[in-house]
Amino acid sequence: MNRALAAGLVLLGVAGAGVVLGLLLVAPSGAPPAPSSTPPPATRASTSTPPDAVDAAAVTVLAKAIVDAIARHDSAAFGKLTCRPQSAEALAALQRTWDAAGPVSATLAEPPDLRGESATAKVHVEAAGGTKDTPFPLHKENGRWCVPG
Repeated sequence: MNRALAAGLVLLGVAGAGVVLGLLLVAPSGAPPAPSSTPPPATRASTSTPPDAVDAAAVTVLAKAIVDAIARHDSAAFGKLTCRPQSAEALAALQRTWDAAGPVSATLAEPPDLRGESATAKVHVEAAGGTKDTPFPLHKENGRWCVPG
């Protein structure tokens, strides 16, 4: 196998592993793990991503999922982002609050702030009643980034 093909396959494997990791980090905790497409150990050593970069990417994916859940008023999607399962009553109360707010737009006010196994994502929400920046604490629990609570 020539070097260009081998390098291409290694990069494809690393990209695939990143996608799988991103999906695993935002998947509900009850979801079965996805099959691994990690390159063999011999190639991983020279192409591995630093842990901080992996965590930064995972936190960004989670922050964008929070923004999307708020913008779509999707309390069920938001419930899947939490570290612990939310009760039906809690999700229903959140849904009522979001429904009462009417149409909103939500964006990340700034890139998430990562500090070890904790992070903060500041979400900017605009609605008919005004604007608000809300900091969402994020936490890495059992290898998965989530919203505590």
